[in-house]
Amino acid sequence: MRIAARPVGGHATSAGGLATGVTGYLDATSASAVQVYVSNPRGWARPDGSSEQDERFRALCAERDVVAWVHACLLVNLGSPTPATVEQSAATLRHALRRAGEIGARGVVFHAGSAVTGAREAALDRVGAALRPILDGLDPDGPRLLVEPSAGGGQCLAKRVEDLGPYLDAVDRHPMLGVCFDTCHAWAAGHDLAAPGGAAATMDALVATVGPDRLWLLHANDSRDACGSTRDRHENVGAGSIGLDPFAALLAHPATVGVPVIVETPGHTAHEGHAKDIASLRSLFDG
Repeated sequence: MRIAARPVGGHATSAGGLATGVTGYLDATSASAVQVYVSNPRGWARPDGSSEQDERFRALCAERDVVAWVHACLLVNLGSPTPATVEQSAATLRHALRRAGEIGARGVVFHAGSAVTGAREAALDRVGAALRPILDGLDPDGPRLLVEPSAGGGQCLAKRVEDLGPYLDAVDRHPMLGVCFDTCHAWAAGHDLAAPGGAAATMDALVATVGPDRLWLLHANDSRDACGSTRDRHENVGAGSIGLDPFAALLAHPATVGVPVIVETPGHTAHEGHAKDIASLRSLFDG
């Protein structure tokens, strides 16, 4: 999943149709990576795509050398003690993977989920039972799944990077499951990226936990809140409590070389905020 040149982009709107919305986004931001939803992020509906928009989207990404990713519905929780939620979550991931294949996306990001009110061990057992058949059915040359640790609220199953060890163990370290690292989530979960050596130490801990080649995507988001807040409130890069320097340290770490970067910061609808964030991140490794 490593890519030689580092693509940088953001989560784009699909208003007006997938290709239509993303065309405007790429025009305004000069992004070389893009992330999209293929369903309502806060609902269980799993719509079919438009073959015309899908074809235009694939052609657009090929023409502009853009790599694409899908973010799954935010309701997905494979660790839930409610069987209907687990069933809907698994169906939603299958749908997202199918749509990712149809639009040429490299993978699908989903949140690690929560035990809600139950025991963590039982929740991880449910994750394994639901996720292993999905992973086993994936084409090694097609879209893969990426688990994203959360900001740390509630009974979440993965907040600090060390929590990814038991999560991956639940699916027997399946090669089709990678990691998406979100800076705002890590900061909220207590990883002090702004401390001297903090970003490098966090990446070292991630590599020690998941291995050197399982980090497939970075979400580069600043935070409105203090380290350890468990609050998931994104801010534009360099404008929040993390600051710009930790992003430079993060992008300089060997584990992140070639890993695509996506921003999920304010300003994606009008594009100005993302255009500035993408330019700021590029300046950290291009300049």
